[in-house]
Amino acid sequence: MRALLEVTLDTQTSNKLITDGAIRPLFEQIMGQLKPEAAYFFNRGGRRAMVLVTDVPDEAALVATCEPFWLQLGAEVDVHLCMNAEELAEGLARRGR
Repeated sequence: MRALLEVTLDTQTSNKLITDGAIRPLFEQIMGQLKPEAAYFFNRGGRRAMVLVTDVPDEAALVATCEPFWLQLGAEVDVHLCMNAEELAEGLARRGR
């Protein structure tokens, strides 16, 4: 299932990772594991944030999807199941309208 992850990083944790150069390999590791179809980075409320769209095979996979953000980045993570336009059209067709 497709999921949209809204991730807001803890400033103190991310500052330390940026200062010591550890953030780049950490992001490469996380992106390599998640293989998002889209990833956008921005600020939210003065904090570093990102939105990722990735595949989550089942509910149990949410643990492996979210834990790196919580454990290594002290991040807040919101997960939303989502669909693209074709999937919406299919869902509406199944409804019969």
